[in-house]
Amino acid sequence: MEKNNIKKVGFLGVFSVASVLFSSHAGGGFATGNQATQYFVSTGIWGIFSAILAMFLLAMTIRECIIMRNSRNLKSYKELFETLYHPFDKLEWIFEIYFHIMVVCAVGAVIAGAASLISISSHISYGFSVMAVGSILFILTIFGAKLVSKVSTIMSISILISVFIIFFVGIKARFSEITIIISNISITETENPMKAIINAFTYAGFQSVVIPTMIACGKPLENKNDATKSMTIAFIMNSIALVMSVVMLLGWAPEFIRDNQTTLPSLYICKQLDINILYWFYNIALLLCLISTGVTTIYGFVSRFSTLKVMEKIERPIARRMISSILCMGVSMSVSMFGLSKIVKYGYGYCGYVGIFAIIIPFLTIGYYKNKKYMRESKKEKSKVENISIVFGVK
Repeated sequence: MEKNNIKKVGFLGVFSVASVLFSSHAGGGFATGNQATQYFVSTGIWGIFSAILAMFLLAMTIRECIIMRNSRNLKSYKELFETLYHPFDKLEWIFEIYFHIMVVCAVGAVIAGAASLISISSHISYGFSVMAVGSILFILTIFGAKLVSKVSTIMSISILISVFIIFFVGIKARFSEITIIISNISITETENPMKAIINAFTYAGFQSVVIPTMIACGKPLENKNDATKSMTIAFIMNSIALVMSVVMLLGWAPEFIRDNQTTLPSLYICKQLDINILYWFYNIALLLCLISTGVTTIYGFVSRFSTLKVMEKIERPIARRMISSILCMGVSMSVSMFGLSKIVKYGYGYCGYVGIFAIIIPFLTIGYYKNKKYMRESKKEKSKVENISIVFGVK
């Protein structure tokens, strides 16, 4: 009889899953600098430690999700949360509500971010920019979603390249200011370690919206050690990117706050660096990345709602997609009118609070316990089967 049915994947498989979490986190929303400013820069130097803690919490939560999903061969995130909350399976609806609110907020943030970018770069009114971005997203969702999904990786790589160049050059330009900030660590009303810890949990809470994606692509990580390795790599990559962002933003914070440029602080910094090619490359890459994120998010949302019984009365599939897309876009565009900063602060923030108590803490406590218990019992059961096989001479 085969002694070990659990296959180990190579480094490439482990790294590819880690890369999915990295790309999911370090996308267009991350590239604007808005999230990092509100959740980490706002607490001063403590924001650096807070950023690392947030990435640790997220990686360890995803690790428990992948282990729970793969060890029991669960089929969906619905089954995952039912297993987590069992015997109170109906609590799974908390994640359903959280997930769909986060999707609406994410699309609203994408529209708001792209509209702000167009408004700042071309001096077109914000309201008109929202309508323009919404129209583009609607057309691409209906007719060009597959094309966008094919080039989304290229867009993500482009924005990451430009952002990391901005990080390096931006940190170098304000190195002395950053050194002073780091050396003057203190505890004040704003620079408070407790607030930084809460922000870390909140940030990890709303970033947990990627769980359905991660358990799907994490299926090859059948071995617990592979899941640990993958999430360790993801933690390191995400921590480096986020810490670099926070450090750069800390050095430039007095300037972009003074000039009221907190909506797209990375764009402001890029412009101040006076590297024209980099500025326009970042502009184009960020816009395309935001649109790509918006299209893929809406497409997934529309695909799910198009299969509802209410929509089955409409015979033509394209008509169902159009109606679903219009409904999604209508709500998301309404949300975008609040502006990117308010969406990130309140929309993401309140979802983050839900995520703390419905996802992060449960998975790192109950989930960890259930996974450990299940694997221990599975190991005992496997040993019994092997012993019986030996007694009866079964190979």
